[in-house]
Amino acid sequence: MRSRGLALPAAGSQRLTGLGWRRRLAIGALVWQGVAIVAAAIFLAPLIWLIVASLQPVGQPPLRMLNWFPDGIAWSNYVEVFRIAPLTTQLGNSLLVSAVGAGVTVVTASWAGFAMAQMPPALRRWLVGLALLLMLVPSSAVWLPRYILFAAIGLLDTYVALVAPALLGTKSLLVLMYYWTFRRISPEMFESAALDGAGVWRSWWSIALPLAAPTTLAVAILAFSHYWSDFVDPLLLLKSAQRFTVAVGLRMLQQMDVTNWSLLMAAVVIMVAPVIALYLILQSSLRGGANLVQRIVRLDSKDDNITTEPARAFESES
Repeated sequence: MRSRGLALPAAGSQRLTGLGWRRRLAIGALVWQGVAIVAAAIFLAPLIWLIVASLQPVGQPPLRMLNWFPDGIAWSNYVEVFRIAPLTTQLGNSLLVSAVGAGVTVVTASWAGFAMAQMPPALRRWLVGLALLLMLVPSSAVWLPRYILFAAIGLLDTYVALVAPALLGTKSLLVLMYYWTFRRISPEMFESAALDGAGVWRSWWSIALPLAAPTTLAVAILAFSHYWSDFVDPLLLLKSAQRFTVAVGLRMLQQMDVTNWSLLMAAVVIMVAPVIALYLILQSSLRGGANLVQRIVRLDSKDDNITTEPARAFESES
């Protein structure tokens, strides 16, 4: 009887301990969500200030703090800015350069990352070190050599000069992102595909690239944003005003009308909107395909390798 009496408090204490852990987990989740909301608010505050400033009447001084339209909302600023500056043409130029640059970057960066992942470990380490070293080189160091090179081969005042860095993956960081993703794929998967007659291109297209869908979305957004917001390269390499991108157009608008800050802020909102829209669209598509990605990608907790369904599908096709 005494042993039973001692067992009951032990069970009750275990039950209380379980409830305590649940409460701690719930409190931790609430704290984490609160921190995430505060961080999101900090990052969204400049965007909200930008939108509010773009809707102020023309002639008002720039806002020093967030002020909710004491003089009314001037929606006409977004119409007036297109009348003053050729933003329609510049937006089309930027869209063309950014779309081509992002598309070529995804292809070339994934090729380079896939090739690095298949190399021997010693050579991989050297290439990763070289990529990290290239990230330390300032972009201003290549402005003059690039200008001389493009002038010698006759590519000045062309969009080819703007998207030429995409042939090399745009940035070494984007190549490393693909490399780190492909390194987590089990080598046996590519060996099995090779035994079934798949070449390097088929393995890259049918196995490696589908598994790197989140990385591809991230690289596409970063590359698109890079070419969309690039100011120095169009300013140096383009000579014709009809070929200017929207980043150069904003500078022209600022020089044309210095005092009308609301018009300049409206132009900035127009420039930022496509990048934000692209991010939201790609993020929603990634969330919509989350179940598919979870079915395709399964992480092995023992050896940190990825076992996937595309390899089985490839074997069944073969």
